[in-house]
Amino acid sequence: MRPRIVSIDYGTRRVGLSMADPLHLFAQPLETCTPKSSIEKLMFLHRKDPIGVIVIGWPLNEDGTEGEATRRVDRYIRRLQSRLPGVAIIRWDERYTSEEAKSRLACWPGRKGRNQVDQVAACIILQEYLDSIPETTGRD
Repeated sequence: MRPRIVSIDYGTRRVGLSMADPLHLFAQPLETCTPKSSIEKLMFLHRKDPIGVIVIGWPLNEDGTEGEATRRVDRYIRRLQSRLPGVAIIRWDERYTSEEAKSRLACWPGRKGRNQVDQVAACIILQEYLDSIPETTGRD
């Protein structure tokens, strides 16, 4: 079985998690948790079904520069690396993913809670990554 690919939409209060299907074709929402419990959740998942790659939203400023938000995510990445050594971590430009998630959820009555927004944003990040890699797109 191929190692799993998961994604993270990091926030100081909530972290959205999503996971790719075993064939690495589709992103599926997993859950929303606190930053601390997200690391525990990922460690649990890794023990159960090894994670090969974590794609984490990289919150660039609108002009493409790094700022305080990227520094916070970088500190979180260092904690992840210490708890999940050997798992590749890929930073992915997450600009506008929360707005896109809110827009997508607006089509589903009753599914507009912040927890769903974080999970959907994580799915958008992961799906963009999956769509970019040759093994899932058939491109070489």
